[in-house]
Amino acid sequence: TIQTTHQIAHTNQTSHRPVPRLPHQTANLLTLTRVVLVPVFVVEYLVRAPVLTGALAIFLLAALTDWLDGWVARRFAQQSAFGAFLDPVADKLMVVAALMLVVRSHPTLLTLLSAMLVILREVYVSALREWMASAGLRNVVAVAQIGKWKTATQMLALVVLMWGLNQMAQDAADGATAMRVGEGLLVVAALLSVISCVQYSLGAYRGRPNRTSDPGPA
Repeated sequence: TIQTTHQIAHTNQTSHRPVPRLPHQTANLLTLTRVVLVPVFVVEYLVRAPVLTGALAIFLLAALTDWLDGWVARRFAQQSAFGAFLDPVADKLMVVAALMLVVRSHPTLLTLLSAMLVILREVYVSALREWMASAGLRNVVAVAQIGKWKTATQMLALVVLMWGLNQMAQDAADGATAMRVGEGLLVVAALLSVISCVQYSLGAYRGRPNRTSDPGPA
């Protein structure tokens, strides 16, 4: 009995150990870092193209902060309304900038149409979320699993495409293969964009506010 009591006391002491702390705004600072990296990425891409190793490194760093700020916010209870607003904005700024630059470097019909679908979807869903949030129904169009797949696929597509462009500039044999793989991934991302757009639209329609009290988006 004494041993059991000591074990329980030890367990209680272990469970009440203080959680390591980080400065309160660490998650938001990581997100702001991603915003700051956008113009740095654009300048590096335009100045150094077609050699894109620097731009690719910056893009990968931004992708790392995208994962890290969410982990920090959850692990250290740093979720905030500002962070919830800024995180998707930072993602969209980097992705749209990268899409436009990649299309500029590789202006095929497939990359152009895929990039257009992705960008138009982002504009539409952002407006849809703003409308639902104004009606107090933001959770109706909260990020779904397919949206996460879309984001991961488009990020991977952009990494592969930039890698392919860099390799082609150096006449590497794997450059053309990387471009074909990257284009295929971008098409998948575009299809996921359309599917998620339809999914969010249906969710918003089912949970829409009373039409007589809310005329909807202008």
